[in-house]
Amino acid sequence: MSLIATDLAQSQMSALVSYLEHDPQPTIVLDTGYNIIAANTAYQRQFGVAGKPHVGAKCYQVSHQFAVPCDQAGEHCPMRKAHASRVPERMLHIHHTPRGPEHVDVELRPIIGASGAVVAYVERLSSVAVASVQPQRKGLVGRSPAFNEALSALQRAAPAPIPVLLQGESGTGKELFARALHDGSPRASGPLVVVDCTGLTETLLESELFGYEKGAFTGALQRKIGLAEAAHGGTLFLDEIGEVPLAMQVKLLRLIESGSFRPVGSLRTVHSDFRLVAATHKPLKEMVAAGTFRQDLYYRISAFPIRLPALRERSDDLPLLIDSLLRRLDPGVVPRVDPQALEQLRLYTYPGNIRELRNILERARLFSDDGMIRLADLPPELRSTPPPAPPGRRRGGKDLEQLAHALEVFEGSRSELAKALGLSERTLYRRLKALGL
Repeated sequence: MSLIATDLAQSQMSALVSYLEHDPQPTIVLDTGYNIIAANTAYQRQFGVAGKPHVGAKCYQVSHQFAVPCDQAGEHCPMRKAHASRVPERMLHIHHTPRGPEHVDVELRPIIGASGAVVAYVERLSSVAVASVQPQRKGLVGRSPAFNEALSALQRAAPAPIPVLLQGESGTGKELFARALHDGSPRASGPLVVVDCTGLTETLLESELFGYEKGAFTGALQRKIGLAEAAHGGTLFLDEIGEVPLAMQVKLLRLIESGSFRPVGSLRTVHSDFRLVAATHKPLKEMVAAGTFRQDLYYRISAFPIRLPALRERSDDLPLLIDSLLRRLDPGVVPRVDPQALEQLRLYTYPGNIRELRNILERARLFSDDGMIRLADLPPELRSTPPPAPPGRRRGGKDLEQLAHALEVFEGSRSELAKALGLSERTLYRRLKALGL
């Protein structure tokens, strides 16, 4: 390459880096060979590791510590999708960062050259603040594919005013997801008002939701502001909306469509500006067909449905959830779970989901006298769970392939690798054994 061509290339790269600096989000440029060819300061500050330059490295090595591209290691690859679609692609990934593994929202935009071919990509990254891959004392935690799918949908819906319907079995964390939707929205500084619709009669639900005037009924000794009015400027979360009596559904539909209502015993109309999030464990479509839930209300609340996975669908999250729940149960010294008890906890199917897991841990913690939860501390129904199938038959081939790649490129001890993958050391060793390692 001539000196003039070299100077031109350096000038173009300098201009590119200067352009990226105007973006407050961590941003990099990738060539078609997965190489990072430019990065802004925000990227270096948030994802940089001292002594390890990113420019010139492969993106999958930096982000995932993989030896091969994501799509060859069991992950979805935004570059592969953008190359095929030639339009921006966005997906949720778990990236390695100086702070440990984090959920990251990745947006990849292809750059089309003069010949019409894709010549490079601009990648913007946003750390997901409403969920964690590491144990936490509050909020959402998880890293399994089923959890990530729900979190990805949440990330799409949170910034928009669209009504969201959270669907899932009891105990799957619908209120935590509702709070995450609120916290990730432009209304995060406003109130999140929770209305539990379970077991409320039409009269009681109406007075709770709309409020009432003094003297509206016997016992109404003073005016009360309703929960719909209290949610003004924030989010109204209607939990177990499938429990709302049919007669009340008409008034609820009017509230959702117009934002207006009348307190019980009042002639005045009140307006409330809120974002609606609803949740249910009931099959609303079947209820519509049976005539027990209004069709127009169903279509109004289900503009953006998100299915929350049952705990049995995210068994890989168990160690992370157990650690987090134990931290939440005990503000002091966090109890530990011995390997045999942890393995038995993995085998149970949890019909009550995370709520049941929390109850099991709370009980076991009270039986543990030395800060270690053992098999004998678990309820009898867990101790009688049959043994698991051999690891090779339980784990998918993609999971084992991904583990092999992580082992090949990970710089650290086996215990550190287990922590990075959200596994116990016992589970890691068992899976390594299945790989013949």
